[in-house]
Amino acid sequence: MNWQQIKSSLDNRSFIFEGQKLFDREFIEVLNFHSPGIAAVRDESGAYHINSQGKPLYIKRFVRSFGFYNGRAAVSDLDGWKHIDEYGEEVYVHRFSWVGNYQENICPVRLQTGNYIHIDLEGNQIGDEEYLYCGDFKDGVASVQLCSGKYRHILTNGKPLHEKTYLELGIYHKCYATARDERGWCHIDKCGLPLYANRYWAVEPFYNGLARVRDMNGNLLVINEQGLRV
Repeated sequence: MNWQQIKSSLDNRSFIFEGQKLFDREFIEVLNFHSPGIAAVRDESGAYHINSQGKPLYIKRFVRSFGFYNGRAAVSDLDGWKHIDEYGEEVYVHRFSWVGNYQENICPVRLQTGNYIHIDLEGNQIGDEEYLYCGDFKDGVASVQLCSGKYRHILTNGKPLHEKTYLELGIYHKCYATARDERGWCHIDKCGLPLYANRYWAVEPFYNGLARVRDMNGNLLVINEQGLRV
């Protein structure tokens, strides 16, 4: 049985393979299987992980458990949030008030103070700065909200990708990111510069050279990477 063909049911209480319920049971909650064939589940005993045969990977139980990314899974317990390996063992000694999922071997976490940082696979902080919020890395770049309230793009070493800051920033997708300044939303390049002069009420990321936008009058339009309406 190929674990990649196992799906969670619509009510997220069981697993389905070729139209049939697996493991002859239901859970309180299930999440999809992730590489190398592990799924997060929760039943009356607590939250934990199972393999593609439905067997628990370890004895421990948590309050919440989530999928494996980069060989790490986010879990919460009475002592806080952390990451574990496939044996249920903690991969660092730190405790956080929330943790995300590892992407590109880096993960955003929330400190007990309420600020956010990025950590590496061993739980060490990336860079020296704390943020009001930080997101996942994609293609080596993440969007973070500085303590000033402005947003910036940073690299995996914590250094700025460019010196531009905005009121809001999305991640880079197909070379460009969404950004909001005092005039409205637009798209920017890797230097942090707008692609065009117009501003919009809302913009979507570019999809194969085109993006849907809503202008200041509420009209939905489609523009190309030069900002021209198509």
